[in-house]
Amino acid sequence: MKRLVLLFALVLSSFCQAEDKLHRYLYAATPDGAQMGSASGMGILVFDIDEGFRFVRRIEGPMLKGGVRGLTGSTDAKALFYGTTDKRMGRLDLETDKVVWEKELTGGCDRSSVMLDGSRVFAPTGWWGPKDSGGLVVIDGVTGAELRKITVGPSAHNSIMSPDGTRLFIGTTTTLTVFDPKAEKALMTIPEVGESGVFPFTVNSSLSLAFVCLGKHVGFDVVDLKAGKPIHRVLAGETPIAHRTHGVAMTPDESELWISDQDGKKLFIFDATKMPPAPMGSVELSTLGHGWVNFSLDGAFAWSHTPDIFDAKTKKQIATLRDEKGKPFGSSKLIEVQIRDGKVVRVGSEFGIGRK
Repeated sequence: MKRLVLLFALVLSSFCQAEDKLHRYLYAATPDGAQMGSASGMGILVFDIDEGFRFVRRIEGPMLKGGVRGLTGSTDAKALFYGTTDKRMGRLDLETDKVVWEKELTGGCDRSSVMLDGSRVFAPTGWWGPKDSGGLVVIDGVTGAELRKITVGPSAHNSIMSPDGTRLFIGTTTTLTVFDPKAEKALMTIPEVGESGVFPFTVNSSLSLAFVCLGKHVGFDVVDLKAGKPIHRVLAGETPIAHRTHGVAMTPDESELWISDQDGKKLFIFDATKMPPAPMGSVELSTLGHGWVNFSLDGAFAWSHTPDIFDAKTKKQIATLRDEKGKPFGSSKLIEVQIRDGKVVRVGSEFGIGRK
């Protein structure tokens, strides 16, 4: 009898472990508003990270015809928020694949950020808006109602919410602004960063450093977030490369920094344990495109705006994203979602931020 009880316990334990297995997925939006040529119809394509980035399904509910400008997610709310070129924002329930709401806003919706609990979304009005009145549209995350507008500066583009939810970073023309998102108050404005225009950036986990892409060369500025000023400018290549840089990411352990040279079809890699970061090499990309780079939450894989998936340690390409027809698929609007037993466990960021 004891043997039967033990056997039953072992079987039950094995069953529970199987049911509780964590599944990791990469959600990619199409069409990408910045590289429409690589589109695969309209929808959010889901790839299984744990099965060689195999295509799983297409979510067709969201209206993405205008082209997606950004994805941001909330683990607490089990939600993914998407913004499009035609000023449309929506909320997708990640456990049902159903659209909760979709709204057309008076401004935005560039690469947005959301409070950790999903209560408020901050949508940049867009890099295409050069007026000084540009900034953030604040949206009720539950209902989609537009609450107010915060003026920041021209061409409000990328925004990042810190992993602890205490800081919101927003890029405008050669300027980085640091906000307290709870109070919706600007704490610091850092001018003369990024060389020209407004380009992607990332931050480390201690929120002491930001790395801002350059607008005229392949490289980045290192910004001291405590002192409120740039402290280094780092260029890729043996000689300066006169391409803009559109994409920068830290490995989660903050040991490496990768940047995108989309015109040169490369990702350049730097040793981020040194200051300024030191060059380590590069990897080749298969296609041109908008430019982007990010990592899986565990730091094992790197992806970009192309169909190419890399082993972050070996720097070797190990997979190619393909849609349900087998066509290679690229998008710069990608985000990791982790699910266990049908329940959302963790939602990543479309930015490669430090998580040390």
